[in-house]
Amino acid sequence: MTKDQKDNLFSLIKSLNKSEKRQFKLYVGRLDVNSDSKFLNLFNVLDKAKVYDEKEIIKSGVIKKQQLANVKAHLYKQILISLRLNPSHQNIRSQIREQLDFASILYHKGLYKQSLRILDKSKEVAIQHEEKNIAYEIVELEKVIESQYITRSIATRADELSIQAKELSQLNVISSKLSNLSLQLYSIILKSGYVKNQAESEKVTIYFQDRLPKYDFKSLGFREKLWLFKTHLWYSFLLQDFLNCYRYASKWVELFHENPKMISLNPVFFLKGNNYLLESMFFLQNKPKFQKALHQFEKIVSDASFPNDENVETLKFLYLNFHRINQHFIDGSFAEGLAIIPKIESNLKKYNSRIDAHHKMIFYYKFASLQFGAGNNKECVLYLDKIISNKTLAMREDLLCFARVLNLVAHYEAGLDYHLEVLLKTTYKFLIKMNDLHEVQKEMIKFIRGLQDIYPHDLKQAFRNLHKKLKTYEDHPYERRAFLYLDIISWLESKIENKPVAKIINDKYRAKIQ
Repeated sequence: MTKDQKDNLFSLIKSLNKSEKRQFKLYVGRLDVNSDSKFLNLFNVLDKAKVYDEKEIIKSGVIKKQQLANVKAHLYKQILISLRLNPSHQNIRSQIREQLDFASILYHKGLYKQSLRILDKSKEVAIQHEEKNIAYEIVELEKVIESQYITRSIATRADELSIQAKELSQLNVISSKLSNLSLQLYSIILKSGYVKNQAESEKVTIYFQDRLPKYDFKSLGFREKLWLFKTHLWYSFLLQDFLNCYRYASKWVELFHENPKMISLNPVFFLKGNNYLLESMFFLQNKPKFQKALHQFEKIVSDASFPNDENVETLKFLYLNFHRINQHFIDGSFAEGLAIIPKIESNLKKYNSRIDAHHKMIFYYKFASLQFGAGNNKECVLYLDKIISNKTLAMREDLLCFARVLNLVAHYEAGLDYHLEVLLKTTYKFLIKMNDLHEVQKEMIKFIRGLQDIYPHDLKQAFRNLHKKLKTYEDHPYERRAFLYLDIISWLESKIENKPVAKIINDKYRAKIQ
């Protein structure tokens, strides 16, 4: 057994709560023969261990080295069976699947009418809860039983099942195509971020239109509409069309409010929909609306009736805290936002095994931006170094790019001039390698590189010149993405007017809402 598999077993055991451990021991203990079994003894050893150490396991004497791989595999399977039986892991989906298994057993025993009775009830529940893949499986088994002409069903039964199978199959195909397209668009934005030019925009549009399946909206159910809205959302994000992002994220969330029972069955999709709604509202820079939506989101997910397993708990932590930070970028209340950093950092340790490196680095970039906005440039550099020094990081290219650009600016602001020349060279090489060197970055690097040759009394004019150049890109359909991560314009205005960058951003925000 490979090291990863061993780690997986250890991680699984460490993920169990007290109730699940008790359930496992009761499940194993139902047979006296298991009371002193090797896999149970191994479970107890791993449960007490703080780290996985194979030598210590062998040394404990509960198992021989040559037995370890097989016992571990058996233990892993027994834990999963126990978890499946745990009431906390039961939902409509698993209940339907269980009924389908029961019906299949009855069919193989020749008890056809009993099997059909269970299948008919299960199919109704599956369709009500938009579980159309399972519903299709149920219809297919019904067809197998009916085809044996043993049940003497009504004459129209064959036609009914054939029509139902066809309808379910068509909806499943639409859902599959939409979910594939949604995943492919999401993959593009994770790797490359937003489109960078007209050619990329046209390429994504053709890709989207070619793969979008034909459909009749009135015939779509909850599941198909959900994938349709997700697909349009990712397409809009790629094009930086934030009004349409808001439109489709709103449709996504409203779909759940129109079908409240789907929230408990699909809590992850509900959480993600609210996350993208808040993200699109953030890009539209409407703080009152943003805060109202954030408050409603917090209220719903903190209610006792909202589903709460480890996965849901982790996503709640990610999305709520991302947007608790984001609200301070809208109006420049950076100093106020600093208070949230220690609490999030503490919880990052708690969720360490459940949060991937990409999301951790997003937190660090947001922390760095808060520190920069508050004027704490050395603290900003410390957080950015966590991102830049991570050579194995699988993170969006645009965030890696702007982390390095912000690092240059923060070094300059912090007076760490002795690092600038080396940083300029490494940043330039990195951007060239990424093929992501846009006009905004070019102008920024050119400016910082020339700072050492500018006399102090000419500095303000140099800031004005750069400001004039960059201002032309502020509303550019592709260059404007630079300002989504780093408000260079406001930073330059702070240097020109001798005001904190937070004051500049706050003044702009107040002027906008008046």
